[in-house]
Amino acid sequence: MNLSDFDFDLPEDRIALRPARPRDSARLLHVGADGALSDRGVLDLPELLMPGDLLVFNDTRVIPAALEGVRPARAVGGGGPAHIEINLHKRESEAVWRAFARPAKRLREGDTLAFEGGLGAVVEGKTDGGEVTLRFDRAGPALDRAIVEAGAPPLPPYIASKRKPDAADLEDYQTIYAAPDKTGSVAAPTAGLHFTDRLMEALRLRGVKSAQVTLHVGAGTFLPVKTENVAEHTMHSEWYEIGEEAAQAIAETRAAGGRIIAVGTTSLRTLESAAGEDGTIRAGSAETAIFITPGYRFKLVDGLMTNFHLPKSTLFMLVSALAGLDTMQAAYAYAIAQGYRFFSYGDSSLIWRAE
Repeated sequence: MNLSDFDFDLPEDRIALRPARPRDSARLLHVGADGALSDRGVLDLPELLMPGDLLVFNDTRVIPAALEGVRPARAVGGGGPAHIEINLHKRESEAVWRAFARPAKRLREGDTLAFEGGLGAVVEGKTDGGEVTLRFDRAGPALDRAIVEAGAPPLPPYIASKRKPDAADLEDYQTIYAAPDKTGSVAAPTAGLHFTDRLMEALRLRGVKSAQVTLHVGAGTFLPVKTENVAEHTMHSEWYEIGEEAAQAIAETRAAGGRIIAVGTTSLRTLESAAGEDGTIRAGSAETAIFITPGYRFKLVDGLMTNFHLPKSTLFMLVSALAGLDTMQAAYAYAIAQGYRFFSYGDSSLIWRAE
């Protein structure tokens, strides 16, 4: 497969800079297993599902991973003070994070960075791709508290390049079911941003069940694919966990003939990473770098609720694997023509696995 197979033209005005208000008032494009398209709303979700179906949510909680720091003037080797934007993306230890830096060319190993609230870090490593390894001057819960104080919601580049994060994003960029003890994502599982208490209650009354898994989303989810041969792309790994209760709910749903619907690509990647070839799933935790492209054989997931993704992205490749590339190209062309709002704060879709 070539990267160009997953390209499409998206007008700038289709990129949502703010979410729908209320959250559940967003539009939803229903993509049937036969490729049929219909315009619905997120509040229609209960009637699009059946009693006994299982929605699987990612209950990870987003940290304020966007930091603005200053690299002081260097005493040796020259270079005046530099303003550096940092996006944390993977914790390596109690005091060490991997991060993307901009402009990375202003940093070298051994540089120090000063952040708001007195937080400091040393650059311990740097790669050609703008990634740095930072050792902070505190560790564990003390570092967590300092990041909360100094950081801002880690809005994706296509929003952050157009406006600064503000107080509204603190709530908007967090799902209502994010668990306080599951903090660790540096990007939101955005399909879940559409859910409200009233939608959850409507789903419960419909007889739709729910389960929670955890995948800590890394900033690598926003990295573009740079290889024309898609198979040569390397995914960043992310940590996931499936508890005993979720594993049991999945097993019971399958045994009863119900469908498994992932809320978001992160939930789908978690389930497909943990599932055996026969679709059975066991509780546990691991790292995953699963890369799902057309031709992949799904082991567990029947449907996916997800937002609209970037052209040539690994996530557009994933939905194309689920429903078929032709179907998703047609669905996205339709969504663009009909004025659907794209990306993290945009509208939603419910996609069924191709027949």
